[in-house]
Amino acid sequence: MINNLLDILSYENIYLIANWGVIPFWLLLIISPNHGITNFFVQSIIAPLLLASAYGFVAYDIFLEGNILDSFELYRGLEDLYSMFSSESFLLIFWLHFLAISLFLGAWISRDSQRYMVPRFFVVISLVLTYFTGPVGLLIYWFVRIFFAKKINFND
Repeated sequence: MINNLLDILSYENIYLIANWGVIPFWLLLIISPNHGITNFFVQSIIAPLLLASAYGFVAYDIFLEGNILDSFELYRGLEDLYSMFSSESFLLIFWLHFLAISLFLGAWISRDSQRYMVPRFFVVISLVLTYFTGPVGLLIYWFVRIFFAKKINFND
């Protein structure tokens, strides 16, 4: 039973499940940000918890392999970061990290835009850019938000 589960949880399958699995959350944010289903699944801890569970699984696997100290290579230089990403497990863990943080950021943009009554057009553009590029979507949303909120506040 456990071996079958571990066979299913290959890095490739985790990647595909996580990659395709976040799309419904993003679609809910874009299409129906105020709906109860969106609030339950996307604005709650559910999506980050699922991605964090996959992250924890891969991190534990890296630990069991004895490669946990290799993660500090990313601080030594770009060449070492490139070398680190040649490892499937480290590449996957950083991709899971990106998916989790981007989705969290998308949920924040959606909530914040409702607070400041930012038009959906700008929110959708920001969400799509956040899905694909993370920080660029946040930057675009931040500039739009300043205009509609009529203030710059770093504590919201």
